[in-house]
Amino acid sequence: MSDDSEPAVDPEAVSHVAGLARVDLDGDERERFAEQFADILAAFEALDEVPETDQEAQLANVMRPDEVREGLSQAAALRNAPETEDGFFKGPPVS
Repeated sequence: MSDDSEPAVDPEAVSHVAGLARVDLDGDERERFAEQFADILAAFEALDEVPETDQEAQLANVMRPDEVREGLSQAAALRNAPETEDGFFKGPPVS
C-alpha cells in the first residue's frame, strides 16, 4: 500500500478503465484496485533507480555448424501415419 494520503491512481480513473473493460466494480473494489495499481506503479518507478550500463552483452554463436546427414526415406516417414494417400500424409478435410 502507498503511504501517501492521496492514492497515485484516482478511483474515478479505475472506474473509467473498468467501464471500458466492461467490468462492474463497487466502491470498495474501486478503492482497492486504485491502491493496488498505485503499488504496481511504485514498483515500476523503482526500476528508474536501477543504474544504466554502457556495456553491451557479448554475444556468441552457440549454434552447431550444419552437417549433411541422411534423412528418413518416404516409406519410413509414412510408416506410423494413421492414413496416407499417394505417398503423402493424409489429414482431415479443411472446410
